[in-house]
Formats: sequence, C-alpha cells, structure tokens
Amino acid sequence: MIKVAVCGALGKMGQEVCRAVGECNDTELAARIDIEGDDIYRSIEEAHKACNIDVLIDFTQPSSVFENVKYCLNNGIRAVIGTTGLKDSEIEYLKRLSKEKSTSCLIAPNFSTGAVLMMMFAKQASKYFDNAEIIELHHNQKKDAPSGTAIKTALLMSEANDNFAKGNCPETETITGARGGTSYAGIHIHSVRMPGYIASQEVIFGSDGQIFKIRHDSMDRKCYMQGVLLAVKYVFEHNDFVYGLENIM
Repeated sequence: MIKVAVCGALGKMGQEVCRAVGECNDTELAARIDIEGDDIYRSIEEAHKACNIDVLIDFTQPSSVFENVKYCLNNGIRAVIGTTGLKDSEIEYLKRLSKEKSTSCLIAPNFSTGAVLMMMFAKQASKYFDNAEIIELHHNQKKDAPSGTAIKTALLMSEANDNFAKGNCPETETITGARGGTSYAGIHIHSVRMPGYIASQEVIFGSDGQIFKIRHDSMDRKCYMQGVLLAVKYVFEHNDFVYGLENIM
C-alpha cells in the first residue's frame, strides 16, 4: 500500500485527489496538508514528522511549490507535482536534486490523458506546418498565465520545428499584449481567464489554403485522476525525474 500525502488538500483539485487516493486499492491517504481546516497538517514537515509518507502530491500554488518539492526530495519523499508556474531554472534544479538524492519526482503540467494526447498530436503535426498559435482557457481563479500545459505544448512543438512564425510580416501592437506572449520557436500563446471554464486548450496550425485545429476541454476535475494515480504508482516504483505525463503513458 502506497502511503500518500496531499498538499493543497482543501482546494478543488486537492479534494478530488484525496477522494481518488482514498478509493484506490493501491493507495492510502496518509495525510492532508493545507493552511487551515480540521484534521489538516499545516506543513509538509509537520505531516512528515507525524506520518509515514511514500509519495506527496502537490496541488498548491506557484509561490510555494518549489520549496515544497525541495523539502520532499531532501527528505526522501517521492513527489508528484500538478502545480504549474515553475520556472525553467527551477525545474532544472529539481531535476538535478532528484538525481542527486535518487528520489523520484514527476512534474506534469496536465494529468488528463486527453490533454496529454493533444500535446503529443500537436508535436506530430508540427512537422507539417510552419505557423501555429496556442489559445488556452481557464477559470478566473488560476493564478499563473500562460498555463503549464500551454508552455509544455509549445516546448514539445519546438522539438519538431524551430520556427512557427515563418512568413509573418513585421508587427506593431497598438494595445500591448494583443498578440499574446511569444514562447518557444516563436509560438504565440493567448491566455483567457473566465468563470465557467475548468481547462481548455486549442492549438491552431495554418498553411496556405488550410487551418488545422487540435482542441481539448476538461469538463470535470475527475478527468485528471487516472493520470494522478498513474504518476503516484510510477514514482513509487522508480527513482528518476520525469517532466510530462506523456513520458510514462
């Protein structure tokens, strides 16, 4: 039985993760961690002193996730990270620390198997198109923009094509940010924040005479649980660092 702690347990994703862990035959909910609430540990350190923890799942916020993962890896706790907003330099640091401590860490911008397939298909399509942009849409309580999924998608696409702005004319924004943010390989990412959304993303490819779109919509947070549990089982059985759920599917 894998003993699991959930950090950010009272958030919407955290509550869903706690239910999934509790209902799975292979996992046991050993600790719930958040900043307030009944029967809640206030920190990972407090939970670690009181409980045996094999794997910590983090769905907190960008301002705290880096320190949370550092604590886990330095104390022999395997980590599954769903919080987005980590900088490239922080991810590289955690990768080195995971290897140094021989403690597994999996960071996934998205745990929905459908969203991961969308990213994989976008990378495949990138071989055949020289122009592409990403629109990502989330609820208005999401604190980071663009989403980790959009950034990861752009990174994967850039591995197949190094320039997605071929043939574009010189541009002048009359309103700053009108063209979104420019990411890897010149891919523009546009972030929408609106009540009513959970998480959606559309990758738009274009060439002379045609438009090709790949889109994924999350309707319920339950769609992430299969991927979360897959990641928990993986890190429990391995000692390596993984960035992206597609690497273990």
